[in-house]
Amino acid sequence: MGDIIQLLPDHVANQIAAGEVVQRPASVVKELLENAIDAGATQISLVLKDAGKTLIQVSDNGKGMSATDARLSFERHATSKIKRAEDLFQLTTKGFRGEALASIAAIAQVELKSKQEQDELGTCIKIKGSEVESQEPCVTQKGTVIGVKNLFFNIPARRNFLKSNQVETRHVIDEFQRVAIAHAQIGFSLHHNGNELFNLPATNARQRIVHIFGSKTNEKLVPVSEETELINIEGFVGKPAYAKRTRSEQFFFVNNRFIKSPYLHHAVNAAFEGLLPDKAQPSYFLFLSIDPKRIDINIHPTKTEIKFDDEHALYAILRSAIKHSLGQFNVAPILDFERDSSLDTPYDLSKKEVQVPQIEVDRNFNPFDTEKQAASQSAAKAMAFNRHTAKKNVAWEALYTQIDEQLPETKIEVESEEVTGNLFGQQQQDLSGDSVFQLQKKYIVCPYKNGMLLIDQNRAHTRILYEELLRNITVKAAVSQQLLFPLSLQYNAIEVDMLSNLREHLEQIGFIFDSIDTSEVSISGIPTLINESEVSILLDQLLADFEHEIPDSGFLQTDVFAKSMARSMAVKNGSVLAKEEQLAIINSLFACKEPQICPNNKKVFVRLEVEDLEKNFR
Repeated sequence: MGDIIQLLPDHVANQIAAGEVVQRPASVVKELLENAIDAGATQISLVLKDAGKTLIQVSDNGKGMSATDARLSFERHATSKIKRAEDLFQLTTKGFRGEALASIAAIAQVELKSKQEQDELGTCIKIKGSEVESQEPCVTQKGTVIGVKNLFFNIPARRNFLKSNQVETRHVIDEFQRVAIAHAQIGFSLHHNGNELFNLPATNARQRIVHIFGSKTNEKLVPVSEETELINIEGFVGKPAYAKRTRSEQFFFVNNRFIKSPYLHHAVNAAFEGLLPDKAQPSYFLFLSIDPKRIDINIHPTKTEIKFDDEHALYAILRSAIKHSLGQFNVAPILDFERDSSLDTPYDLSKKEVQVPQIEVDRNFNPFDTEKQAASQSAAKAMAFNRHTAKKNVAWEALYTQIDEQLPETKIEVESEEVTGNLFGQQQQDLSGDSVFQLQKKYIVCPYKNGMLLIDQNRAHTRILYEELLRNITVKAAVSQQLLFPLSLQYNAIEVDMLSNLREHLEQIGFIFDSIDTSEVSISGIPTLINESEVSILLDQLLADFEHEIPDSGFLQTDVFAKSMARSMAVKNGSVLAKEEQLAIINSLFACKEPQICPNNKKVFVRLEVEDLEKNFR
């Protein structure tokens, strides 16, 4: 056999590398924003068209590039960030591999304009599919402007795998927020299809978080600060009362680089132990500063995974720092052994208004007049004796007067020797006919001619609501109940965008929206099946189910929506049901098209035949 191993052409190798670096438009946004930060920019602008599928343009006022550097930047493994392997453990920049621009240029049409401050003219380079089409001088401002057009134009299969514009835009906003939060000292702006989504001025970390997630976020934040020899921790955690079911407000930054770490996330959850409702997620924005020699960033192409040399110590420090902050700001109860409890205000007086004390003075008092003093003391003793004697007389006289009124009538019950009841009579009466009862606050037991049915009340109600919601969405809209006062709920930009996309479905099942703003949703009507207090919980669960993506297909979107809403609205296991409620669930369940399984394909009820029961008594 002849030689079969050969070197791949550069453009093929670049396309292969692009599969690791560039997965979707959000990946391009991340790489270009990080390059602008490494260039020392103080103002960065991001412009999108069609969620980045048609255009991604990043402009910055950084130091720019020379004509030679601009051309060399599109070569593989060409970088200004490191020069030798040892530099990997002393990284202070975002990029270091030198693969991003080469990978992007291999799968898109790229136009770059860059100019250094001391140069009169800049450089304009146009590349299409790794091939340089032109390079010439141009007039441009100081810094770099790079535009990426028609992503995956030469790889149709990859382009077909992209999701809808709403989903891709949400991923882009995720990346934009991660970079913007980590660099509050830099101004950022984001425009999509001519609409301004974000305009973030340079500020501090707390104000940057407030600008991104809404003005109401400020009251939710609890500062965290801890300095140790191993690591310095700064940032904020959310108060437990504002915890959500989604993970949209959870950010870890190590040396101003966003990372994902389930281990550190577990440390945060451990600090909130006992403070959060079931399935609620804490919000946190934590900035960890650590010696670059103690971490390894070169783990994953997206650089979101980091290896620490002492994870256990970091876990303990992070957990204790958050616990300390929650206690310091009276968010969590603490034990203070130095506090004197005698100085606490009594509970009965805590809400009493403060009044000026009234002082009474006996102006006739003379401490040197012994006769008057002795007379007054004897008179006081005489008055006290008379009051005591009067009370005793009244008490003794009560024994002899109004006897009928003072003594209550006493009835004595004597146990009968004859047993008049039947030990099993009451039980036979309850179970006679088509009686139904609840078992363990979880199952509904319903007898029928050949045995009995054991029905899971939660799954049965989920199936009933699922089919009812599908009818409301596809056939006939549900009835709404008007609220006396509109309900205002606070959400971040991504959650508001998701609710806007689901607004039509929500209105079909009975919600009425007055307005959906950038950070607030006003609701004036809700479905008749739910209470006003359950609206926030129900919408949070809906956002959690659609957190990753909203299906492109209308049917799939409706199906996921109905499943999420039915699961949230269904009666929970552990709830006590009245007899009428039990019968209503049974009758409605067997009126469904698929009564045997719930929407998640789990069994709703089991049959216990008489023959099966008799086998246990043989």
